[in-house]
Amino acid sequence: MLSIKEINVTALSDKFALNDNSIELIDIRTPAEVARGVIPNAKTLPMHLIPLKLDYFNNSDKEIIIYCRTGSRSAQACMFLNQQGINNVSNLSGGIMSWAQQGFSIEQNPMGTLV
Repeated sequence: MLSIKEINVTALSDKFALNDNSIELIDIRTPAEVARGVIPNAKTLPMHLIPLKLDYFNNSDKEIIIYCRTGSRSAQACMFLNQQGINNVSNLSGGIMSWAQQGFSIEQNPMGTLV
């Protein structure tokens, strides 16, 4: 079994504090879940659309951090992408639940879906 790269919420917050432009954050939850709020600067892409967006992931020169509610679906998404030969993805362990529990901010207006 392949092991996926993971990042915790504190490390992600630190990257934000440094204005690290080498990362991209993608929320793969459903539109109904996203409507409740997202991590600031996240783009949204429902999990079931990931296979249709492989070119997007293949052509990104950024570290892509994927998250969901608890980190379970995003771990599966990272595993899938790794199996497609895409290795610039990391799972946010604990997902948005962990982010919120640590007291980090949640945005009500997501930046929008991936194109």
